Amino acid sequence: MVTYTPALMTDMYEYTMLDATLQDGTAQRNCVFEIYTRHLPQGRRYGVVAGTGRILEALEQFHLSDEELRFLSDRHIVSKETIAWLENFSFKGSIRGYREGEMFFPNSPILQVEGSFGECTLLETLLLSILNYDSAVASAAARMVSAAKNRPCMDMGGRRTNEWAAVAASRAAVIGGFKGTANLLAAQLYDLPAIGTAAHSFTLVHDNETDAFHSQIKALGKGTTLLVDTYNVEEAVRTAVEVAGPELGGVRIDSGDLAAMAQRVRNQLDALGATNTTITVTNDLDEYALAALQTAPVDSYGVGTMLVTGSGAPTCAMVYKLTERENGDGVLQPVAKKSKDKASVPGRKLAYRSFEYNLADTEHVVSGSEEKLAAFDAPEDWKNLLVDYVDHGTIDSSYQGHDAIMNAQKHCATSLAQLPITAQSLMRGDPAIPTEITVL
Repeated sequence: MVTYTPALMTDMYEYTMLDATLQDGTAQRNCVFEIYTRHLPQGRRYGVVAGTGRILEALEQFHLSDEELRFLSDRHIVSKETIAWLENFSFKGSIRGYREGEMFFPNSPILQVEGSFGECTLLETLLLSILNYDSAVASAAARMVSAAKNRPCMDMGGRRTNEWAAVAASRAAVIGGFKGTANLLAAQLYDLPAIGTAAHSFTLVHDNETDAFHSQIKALGKGTTLLVDTYNVEEAVRTAVEVAGPELGGVRIDSGDLAAMAQRVRNQLDALGATNTTITVTNDLDEYALAALQTAPVDSYGVGTMLVTGSGAPTCAMVYKLTERENGDGVLQPVAKKSKDKASVPGRKLAYRSFEYNLADTEHVVSGSEEKLAAFDAPEDWKNLLVDYVDHGTIDSSYQGHDAIMNAQKHCATSLAQLPITAQSLMRGDPAIPTEITVL
C-alpha cells in the first residue's frame, strides 16, 4: 500500500496561514470553524452525512515525519519556527457534528471544529475532501436504495474512479444502504461483505460457454452467479441450468433492455425448473434506471459509475468557515462573512429537528455565543442532531470501524423514513424540510 500522511493532503495556504499567524501571535487564538453547505445539489431533497469515521482515522495519523518537515522547509513553504511548532503536532481540539447516516439540508452545521486557529486551519482541506465526496456517494446510494424498493444494491464502482476514492465510496455506499462491495480493500478495512464472480473475459478465454460455466461452478459451487450475456442470453441460460442444475444460485445480465431481458430470463429459468435462481442486473445503473426496473423480476443490482460519481453530484459543495474567534482581549466573539451570496451565520451552533405526527417538519439551527447556547432551552420533542466526536484531542472510537458503519446504515434508513414521503421522490424539488435559523 502507498504510504502517505493526511497532514499533507491539504492546500498549501493552510500552512502559509499557519506560518503567518504563528509570527503575529493569532495562531493561538481559540476558534470555532463550521462545515455546512449553502445548498443541496440541484433538485435534491436531502443529503446524507458520511465520512466522519474516516476523518477520525485520519486525525489519528495527522503527524508530520522528518521527511515531510524537510519538504516544507526545502520548499520554503513555512519558516523554521513553524517547522519547530509542527514537529510534535497533534490535534488537541474538539469536534462535534451530525452522525454518519444523518440527513442534512442547507445550512445544517454538519461538523464544528474548535481549537486554536493554527490547528484548526490545518484540517480544512482534509475535512472538506472527505465529507464532500463521501456524503455525495452516500446521498446517491440512499436515493438508489429507495428506488430499488428493498432489492439489495451492490457497489461495483471501483474501476470508475480513483483507486483511493473507490475505497471511500464503498464505505459511503454501505452507509447509504448498499449491502456489499466488489472492492476487496474496502471489504478488508471495514469488514464489509465482498461480492464478485466472473467477467466476460472469463467466458471468452474458454473454448465455449459450457466449459466456462463448468469451470466457475467447479471453483465456486452451484450457488455462484453466472454471467449470461456474453453471446446469446437464451442459450446461455439453458446451458447454465444444464451445467449447474436447478440449484444454480444466480445469473447476471449486463446489457440490453434489462427489464425485458429479466422478464424473459425469469420465465425461462422457471420453465427449466430453476425457480430459486436469482437475477442480478448491472450496466450503468442509476436511481432512475432502478426506479424503471421496479416491476421487472430482478433480485439485486450492481451499481458502478453513477454511484462513485454521486449520480451527477460528485460533491456536496460544503465549505469550512470561521464562525467564532478569540479577540485581542481574549474574549470569544461570533464572526461572519458578509460577502454577496456567500454570507455566513455567526457563532457556534446547536441543531435540532422537530416533528409533527411523527414526521420531521423543520431543521432548527440555533446560533450564538457559548454562554447563550448553554442557556438555550430546546423544546422536549426536538431531536438533538449533534454528537461529540473529539473532546480536547481524545477521539471517541465508537464512531470508527465496522459496527459504526452498520449503525450509520441503520440510522440513515431511520432518518430517511422520518422525512415526508416527498423526500424519496426522484423528481427535482425543494429540500424535504425547511431550515430555520435563529441567532440568539
